[in-house]
Amino acid sequence: MLAYVVRRVLLMVPTLLGIMVINFLIVQAAPGGPVEQLIAQISGTAVDATARIGGADLGETRQAQAGQAGDASLASKYRGARGLDPEFIKEIEKLYGFDKPAHERLFQMIGNYLRFDFGDSFFRDRSVVDLVVDKMPVSISLGIWTTLLVYFISVPLGVAKAVRDGTRFDIWTSATIIVGYAIPNFLFAVLLVVLFAGGSFWDIFPLRGLMSENWSDLSWPDRIADSPW
Repeated sequence: MLAYVVRRVLLMVPTLLGIMVINFLIVQAAPGGPVEQLIAQISGTAVDATARIGGADLGETRQAQAGQAGDASLASKYRGARGLDPEFIKEIEKLYGFDKPAHERLFQMIGNYLRFDFGDSFFRDRSVVDLVVDKMPVSISLGIWTTLLVYFISVPLGVAKAVRDGTRFDIWTSATIIVGYAIPNFLFAVLLVVLFAGGSFWDIFPLRGLMSENWSDLSWPDRIADSPW
C-alpha cells in the first residue's frame, strides 16, 4: 500500500510537468495573444465594437502620421502593428515577457511556479496569489456543499436502485439520470434559476449571494440553515 501511494505521488511530477508544457505550447501557438490584444487597443482595431468605433479615426491618424516607422513595421509578426514604431512593439513584448525565446520563457515559468510566484493579473492589477486567496473561502464553501449534495443524493439513490433492480423506479430514475447527463451544466443551471429563483414560476431561492444581507444578525442555527439556502 505504501509503495502504491509513493508511486502515485511520484507520478504527479511528470503529469504536472506535461500539463504545463502542453498548456504553454497551446498558448504560444494560439492567435490573439496579449501583445496582439494591446496592439489592437492602441491602434483602434480591437474586437470590441465600441473600441472599433471610438478608435477608428485615431488608428487611421496614427497610420497616416507614422511615415517610415509604419513602413518598417509592415513586416511585423503581429496583426494591426502597421503604423506603430517597432521599438514600441519591442517594449510591449518585453512587458509580457515575449522578448525571450520560447524555451527560456518555459523554464522561467516553471521556476516561478516552483516558487509559487504566479505573477500579477493584467486585468485586476493585483497579485494572482492574492486573488486566489480572496476567492478561496468561496471555492471551498461551494466545493464542500457540492460534495455533500452529491453524496446525500447519489448514495441513497444508488442503494434504492440496487434494491429495486428492474422495477419502474429503477427504469425511470435511470432515464432521468441519462437525460440529466445529456443536458449541459450551464443550461441546466439557467433552467433551475428560472424555475426556482426567477419569480416567473417559483420564488424559493435567492438569485445571487452566498448569504443573506442580515447574516451577521442571525443566530448560529439560522446561519447554518441560511448558507445552504
